[in-house]
Amino acid sequence: MSLTEKAMTRLRELIQSGELPPGTKLPPEQQLAAELGVGRNIMREAVRALVAARVLEVRRGNGTFVTSLQPRVLLEGIGGAVELLQGDTMLELTEVRRLFETAATGLAATRISPQQLAEVEGHLEAMRAAADDVQLLNQHDLAFHRAVVAATGNETLTMVLEGISSRTLRARVWRGLVDADAAGRTLREHEAIFLALAAGDAIQAQAAALMHITTTETWLRAHLPEQR
Repeated sequence: MSLTEKAMTRLRELIQSGELPPGTKLPPEQQLAAELGVGRNIMREAVRALVAARVLEVRRGNGTFVTSLQPRVLLEGIGGAVELLQGDTMLELTEVRRLFETAATGLAATRISPQQLAEVEGHLEAMRAAADDVQLLNQHDLAFHRAVVAATGNETLTMVLEGISSRTLRARVWRGLVDADAAGRTLREHEAIFLALAAGDAIQAQAAALMHITTTETWLRAHLPEQR
């Protein structure tokens, strides 16, 4: 472990222990370096790395602070990391989506409010209106699922799924461009999800989401070799 990594580990320990709680301003650089037993250059590198990880934030003219450490902050970078994935990762991401989003949809059925259900229905109506426009249809598709997951009230789950959505969205658009029945099937599958949510039926909601995502996954498994 390098000196920079050791300094980062020590800073994380101070944050985890509550010595540096969320929103706290870090001590002056020289003082902090002395407390951690490292040079100032090492200290700067450790701080820069934790800023990149959204653990710390620099406020110009004010100093460096511990962030809120909320999921929406710490997990914000997942999407960027997903975009950089190399190799045959599309199916892996679809599998992750299947595992997480089906459970999230079932959970949403037990927690969704009337206002949230109305938002989901609004996205479904927008999907129907955009049935002939693959790009627009899939944008509303993404918004539909985002609203469903948000209804769980689980911010960590929401951020994780948000992080993989952009990459899998492109696959869904591709499918829509080459599969003549994709739009009709997609609408039917989303209608089934909505009806299960409206009924508050967690098992049916999870089953409907599983059917929907599995359909896309099965199609990808058959067509990815063609793209290559």
